[in-house]
Order: sequence, then C-alpha cells, then structure tokens
Amino acid sequence: MSGAVLAMPFLVYFIWSFIAPGLEVKEKRYVRFIVPGATILFLLGVAFAWGIMLPAAIGFLAGFEPEIFKTSWRASAYIPFVTSLMFWIGVAFELPLIVFFLAKLKILTAKKLLSWWRFAIVGAAIVAALITPTIDPFNMALVMGPLIILYFLSVLLAKLAR
Repeated sequence: MSGAVLAMPFLVYFIWSFIAPGLEVKEKRYVRFIVPGATILFLLGVAFAWGIMLPAAIGFLAGFEPEIFKTSWRASAYIPFVTSLMFWIGVAFELPLIVFFLAKLKILTAKKLLSWWRFAIVGAAIVAALITPTIDPFNMALVMGPLIILYFLSVLLAKLAR
C-alpha cells in the first residue's frame, strides 16, 4: 500500500506524459494541479478506508454469526484484504479529478453528468458491492455514500471546468 501511495504521483505523471503530446498548450498547464490533486485524493481515499471503512468491515466480519463461524485471522488473508480495500477506495476517490480533466477537454459536461445521475447511483452501488469485502448493506453503504458524493462533486468540478 505504501508503494502504491508513493508511486501515485509518478504513475499520474507517466500517464500525463503519454497524453500530453496530443494536447494544446492551454490544456497542458493543468498538469500542475493534476499530479498533486491525484495524490491528495488518493490519500484521502486511503485515509477513509483506514479510518472508517476498515473498522466497520472488520467489526462486521468478526461478529458475523459467532454461534456458527469461528473467527481466525491469518496474515495471508488479512493483509491482501486490507491492501485491496484501501487501494480500490483510494482509486475511487480519483473520480473528481478525472471528470474535471475530461470536462476541460470538453469530453464531458456538467449538464450531461447531471442527466446521468440515475446511472451513477446504480454504478456506485455496483462499484461499492465489488469493493466491499462483506455482504452486509451497512458496509456497502459506507462505500456507496462517498462514491455518490464524489460523483456530485465531479459534476460541480465539471461546471467549474468550463
């Protein structure tokens, strides 16, 4: 996880280096915001996963049907579980930056994003179900809520991008 966090600015820079030759000068100046923004949003996602999502998920898994299941934690299962959860939630928090960039390139508009809000809710539910390691709706809602908020924040950023 530390490697992903530390590598994120470099990954964003390399992706930007690939895309930049096809962009105009005024579009290229946004790189100053994209690299630090991507790092900050990724760190916010990791912090959310660590501070809010992970304790709720562990609490649910530890207390799920204790009469039937015996909880035994193994590092070989726990570490990939935590790492995967934190990484994918960190990646999901990149949505506003991606939408802002696409709006700057005039690929997306705030009006179009607002017209797709129903699909965004369903998409957030699907992504939350894929990211969430447990089967309960509470943990899924913990992921889905921020994804929906991030979507509407993305709409606002798309409006500001014009």
